[in-house]
Amino acid sequence: MSGGDIAAIVVSYDSEETIDDCLSRLRAATGVVEIRVVDNQSRDGTLDIVQRHALADPRLRFIANPDNPGFAVGCNQGAADSRAPWLAFVNPDCLVEPDSLARMRAHAHRAVGFGEDGPRDLSEYFDAALRGQGGDVVLGADLVGEDGVRDTAARRRDPDFAAMLRDPSRAQLGIAIDPSQRVQAVDAVSGALMLMARGLFECIGGFDEHYRLHAEDLDLCRRARAEGAMVACANDVQVVHVRGVSSRSRPLFVEWHKHRGFWRYYRKFDAARDGAFVRATVFTMIWGRFPFAALRASLRRKTGLSS
Repeated sequence: MSGGDIAAIVVSYDSEETIDDCLSRLRAATGVVEIRVVDNQSRDGTLDIVQRHALADPRLRFIANPDNPGFAVGCNQGAADSRAPWLAFVNPDCLVEPDSLARMRAHAHRAVGFGEDGPRDLSEYFDAALRGQGGDVVLGADLVGEDGVRDTAARRRDPDFAAMLRDPSRAQLGIAIDPSQRVQAVDAVSGALMLMARGLFECIGGFDEHYRLHAEDLDLCRRARAEGAMVACANDVQVVHVRGVSSRSRPLFVEWHKHRGFWRYYRKFDAARDGAFVRATVFTMIWGRFPFAALRASLRRKTGLSS
């Protein structure tokens, strides 16, 4: 498929600082035939910016939620409102290059046995997908901050909270980049930028909407791997990720749902294997960290406001 076949899904919340640049870049990106913006009750000028882009580009449609149901819900809404066979979930603070998504799609085609250009037509793609031969990959990119520092969330291992009790170093989930590999297999990639086939997304039921913020990408990647899909990072596709733009205004809210997400992840995947004592200790480890994390987040916000 040499033409466009990617739907870009953007979930926004108070994102006016970056979303104009994000959408301008998506509109210029090779292979993008649909852009869906799901806004979770932004209180700043985000929707005005989105509306301006929608008026200028018929590929862009938006959903304005009357409340904030969370990132996972927004992603699922955007995917359901689009039709393209490939889904790219793009944070409003991710700034793609013109060829970023097309190169990721080419890597995904190669990873599942097609050539760089993919199958010759959509019927061939979907026939292969039905045979389990196409689209079985979740692909991330090499995310870097504006300062060029790599985002450790771009390549991660599954969190093993029981193992963290024995060895606190296991809390570091990031995996170092292997520069010898253009596509590096990992346990999980960041939901800030994630490409996958619609067939795989629908097969695993999309994002788990019981997560509000954080850990939903870990969850999706784990379920995709359980279905036999590859999860990998395209090391040669570098994208700037201006982290934390939407979360700066509500640090306590974000930290609460981050810890809630980790507790849900543990209960969903690993708690059944552990005894009552380990489960209680993991609960204490996760939630005992929350006050300190919330305090640090609040101090960072105050420092940023005063600077």
